[in-house]
Amino acid sequence: MNRRSPEWPATHSLKRHPDRGKGGAACVVSGEAGGQKEMRTFTGMRGIAAVPSYVVMQPTTLCNLDCRYCYLPHRTANRRMTVPVAEAVAGAVNEWAAARRFSVVWHGGEPLATGREHFSALLAPFSEGVEQHVQTNATLIDDDWCEFFARHQMRVSLSVDGPDELNQERTTRAGQPSYDRIMRGVAALRRHGIGFAALCVVSKPTPGLASRLYEYFLDLGCDVLGINIEEQEGVNTRGNAYPEEAVVGFWAELVAAWRRDPSIHVREVEWTLRYAGAVLDGTADDVLPRQLDPIPTVAYDGSVVLLSPELAGFSDVRYGDFSSGNVLRTPLPEIIANAAGTSWIGEFLAGVEACRAQCPYFGFCGGAHAANRYFEHGRFDGTETNHCRNSKMRLLEGVLQHARGD
Repeated sequence: MNRRSPEWPATHSLKRHPDRGKGGAACVVSGEAGGQKEMRTFTGMRGIAAVPSYVVMQPTTLCNLDCRYCYLPHRTANRRMTVPVAEAVAGAVNEWAAARRFSVVWHGGEPLATGREHFSALLAPFSEGVEQHVQTNATLIDDDWCEFFARHQMRVSLSVDGPDELNQERTTRAGQPSYDRIMRGVAALRRHGIGFAALCVVSKPTPGLASRLYEYFLDLGCDVLGINIEEQEGVNTRGNAYPEEAVVGFWAELVAAWRRDPSIHVREVEWTLRYAGAVLDGTADDVLPRQLDPIPTVAYDGSVVLLSPELAGFSDVRYGDFSSGNVLRTPLPEIIANAAGTSWIGEFLAGVEACRAQCPYFGFCGGAHAANRYFEHGRFDGTETNHCRNSKMRLLEGVLQHARGD
């Protein structure tokens, strides 16, 4: 599975929601004075917030698929979260949810591989005020799972990359196509009247693809769509340095398709338009959160990785296992409060400040994501990444290209 479900609370404000350089968009994000570009100082994204907007939970490391671009390191192992881990997280989450909108996102592995009975036990400690989300590959969804979703008022997001011929990267462990199984899951959701979001990974942004994908997802019936340009991270070492013209053209084409029939909430398009509107009305500095969302990811064993779910399960001789603590030993609020004591996080915060100082796109993205810095640069204080270029800079350029009618 790939990260950043379009339904995650990060898209209520939007990582990953649902990230510099040079180019034509700089005049929009930085402003113009007498025809000269000037850098604005954006004041958001300083330090780490004490309370997250959501928590990511890993009910199991196991996945029944073997997607070629997957970043997860232990997806063949069935390591299930224990109920005491869920109880430890729920203690803090229930208090946060009593005061504000708050969500738990179940992400694997494949969350449904944990089984309905065990999944119910993991959900039991959470109060009814907590929004429950699940990111699933859809292949295990049947009528029983649909009843489970309805009973727990769970919001569902599916991972699917388009029609069968575009879905070939998402295979079973035996190397067989998964598309028919995905469609059976979609049919079950439709039978039960359960709405769903969709998350699509694009590995080759070519002309005509964006329009084709948008039409496909219109027909599929999702209400929210997120598009991830493939990222080089985790165990996926495939390069993602795509030609600038191809990526800008992809995003411009997607905006054009969406404008013809804006029936779907497209995460990337709406975030970009929100930022552009803020620039025009002089409130661009209000778009980014004042502090970084800690995005605590709680692994099956209770260990907590902050800021980047993609780092969970990995280790490095310099940074250890990237975790900031374990909820079985330390309350989650305390782990977050002491985040700066985690070695790599201080380096990452320095990287955010480097992005702020150097990059005219900072007000749009808030700095390169931690996992992308690490897996592309080998450290956390580097700045521009291919993910920045593909999914932030060229996204903004593509929207502007469409607006200009280029």
